Amino acid sequence: MANNKTNAVRLLDLKKVEYILYEYEAPDGFMDGVSVARATGVEPDRVYKTLVTQGASREYYVCVIPVAHELDLKKAAKHFGEKKLEMIPARDITKLTGYIKGGCSPVGMKKPFRTAIDESARSYERIVVSAGRVGLQMDLPVASLVEATSAQLVDLITE
Repeated sequence: MANNKTNAVRLLDLKKVEYILYEYEAPDGFMDGVSVARATGVEPDRVYKTLVTQGASREYYVCVIPVAHELDLKKAAKHFGEKKLEMIPARDITKLTGYIKGGCSPVGMKKPFRTAIDESARSYERIVVSAGRVGLQMDLPVASLVEATSAQLVDLITE
């Protein structure tokens, strides 16, 4: 088994958060979220992706949404009090978060960023997010994820 002690996993261990890890094969180094859900055997509605955005103020924000949905940048901007939000370029993910594209966890980034989780997570006791590397996901209670990331649950996805 590969080393599963990513920053995200170490942080959850430190906070004594109970989680389940799922490993999966990603031969090309990246898989879309629906494929990740399939590979882990978890229904796609319970698997969430981590998106990093930047506002007009140059501040960065993290949005965690179901893998089969699109982020509504206007809703997210309104929540964060920004005029406008844009996705950061994929090439900037590692420098900013310490994680790589396809393995970006909302937990344990280089610095804490304001984080929002789509309110659909209220429908589940537990959701699955990246554990900090491609090929590794973590299943944890929504309440624990909210606490670990100081997130708010808000409407973030397009209709």
